[in-house]
Amino acid sequence: MMRFLPALLLLCACAQFPELDSTQTPGVDSMPYPRLVPVDTLLTGDTPEATPEMRDGVLGRVSALQSRADGLRAPVVDAATQAQMARGVADPQ
Repeated sequence: MMRFLPALLLLCACAQFPELDSTQTPGVDSMPYPRLVPVDTLLTGDTPEATPEMRDGVLGRVSALQSRADGLRAPVVDAATQAQMARGVADPQ
């Protein structure tokens, strides 16, 4: 078993990882790091509120996801195929 461990480790090292650099928002690499603050400051601070633009974006996404879900609720098998399936398979004798 121990003979195969190095081979297994080498195979794991050859795995293809997704390109994470392409998922960055443009310009994020030139932005300064956020300022670190105590947790108490975060817990007792003002409650964040969404801007109207943020709300519109979220509501637009909700609408798109609901319409996508409605499309997924549609029947998978059409009526003609369901009727054929209900008749069953004839015995070829």
